[in-house]
Amino acid sequence: MTDNHTVSQRRKNMQAIKSISKLEEIVAKELWRNGIRYRRNVKTLFGKPDIAIKKYKIVIFIDSCFWHCCPIHGNMPKSNLDYWENKLTRNKKRDEEVTSYYIEQGWHILRIWEHEVKKELDLTIQKIIREICNAKEQNK
Repeated sequence: MTDNHTVSQRRKNMQAIKSISKLEEIVAKELWRNGIRYRRNVKTLFGKPDIAIKKYKIVIFIDSCFWHCCPIHGNMPKSNLDYWENKLTRNKKRDEEVTSYYIEQGWHILRIWEHEVKKELDLTIQKIIREICNAKEQNK
């Protein structure tokens, strides 16, 4: 793949990418406000979950509709089709591997779509809190 940017343009673009998404920030703040304590982007856990509660074996991934191929909102760019098909297919496969790993290890895993956070934040937070409460009950 040929890069259309100069080295300085590419550097500037890459520096603008944040490791924590706005979606993750919104969910994390709401959980904290509801008394849920957690860790973010835990590097020691497989797949580096966005939110993790190790004590109760809970991991939460907040997936963007584009990068994780949402069945409702995911779309394929029109240009550079081979690159994007490979990239997005690999992302989806990695998500499946991570999900399988946590299920096999007996963890509770939640995958939250971008559109859930944007359109139904309160319901999404309630869903997460319910799952956390279920996990706590199972670990008693």
